[in-house]
Amino acid sequence: MEHTVSLCDRLREERNRQGLSQPAWGEIAGVTKKTQMLYEAGDRMPDAAYLAAIAAAGADIQYIVTGIRSAQALSRDEVELLETYRAAPLAVKAAAIGALQSGSASPTQSKQVVHGSVGQLAAGDVVNHEGVKIETGKTEKSGGRRKR
Repeated sequence: MEHTVSLCDRLREERNRQGLSQPAWGEIAGVTKKTQMLYEAGDRMPDAAYLAAIAAAGADIQYIVTGIRSAQALSRDEVELLETYRAAPLAVKAAAIGALQSGSASPTQSKQVVHGSVGQLAAGDVVNHEGVKIETGKTEKSGGRRKR
């Protein structure tokens, strides 16, 4: 079962993205700190006036309500990245995701797993589908004919 983030969690996340405390966010929205806490705890639901006030302060209301980020809430480089990703072939999308995931992992956790034939040079800690480390700068034959 997939975990979904609730409205109250998205509201808290958006407040944190704006870098504001509960009292500051409540002040912008015209509510008390206690009311803000009730919204973020899921004990009370915000009304349209509250949502309009925080939207005017830069909150992504579409994300808070639906869980889907609004394009207006994305920075220019995020929009460009998304547009480029959507236009890319599947192999490029997979490589981009791999690069982003490996860039966010610590160096000791980062590894690449190769499935299928490999006929290219690889650098770094590369592990084939059997868990065998492939030496840097070497080609690894994992099936089929080895090409040079």
